[in-house]
Amino acid sequence: MQVPRTFVFVDISGFTNYTSTHGDAAAGELLANWRRVTRDLASDTGVRIAKWLGDGCMIVAVDQRDAVAFALRLQKQSGAACAPLSVRTGIASGYALLFEGDDYIGTAVNMAARICDAAGAFEVLMPIEQAEHLPDGVIASPHEPLHLRGLNSGLQVVALSGEPKDAARNDTGELWTRSPFVL
Repeated sequence: MQVPRTFVFVDISGFTNYTSTHGDAAAGELLANWRRVTRDLASDTGVRIAKWLGDGCMIVAVDQRDAVAFALRLQKQSGAACAPLSVRTGIASGYALLFEGDDYIGTAVNMAARICDAAGAFEVLMPIEQAEHLPDGVIASPHEPLHLRGLNSGLQVVALSGEPKDAARNDTGELWTRSPFVL
């Protein structure tokens, strides 16, 4: 089944060298702190951690605005959670195949992963043509084109920055999962 989703890949830059220099225990502590922040933000923004990828993760969101808000907030909070290292982030939206009920495959997934690989320290990048549903407070700035292995050559991307503002929402889509109101 193909479903529309936004995918976010996040990677801690320099983690392997940090582990070599500071040892496994220090690296484990840094990673535990960062994962705690990541879990809390995912819960707060309504995105799902699809999988942990060693010193990174793959995030899935139904709403692109939630994915962007998550990525920018994680970028900001990662400064303290994984200091002295930095994070880099790639975002892409599109249809993906929901594979075996718990994984996603497709161009959007691959593109988000490759954009993350090409991003610099504390950069949040996404394809320019997908930057149309950004949360209020988010700025999309031109970035040099990316040459992604196995994908578009010269992909036009934007760097996202700013402070995403929470939009007022009426979340009634899952009322059936809540306890009934009792007097």
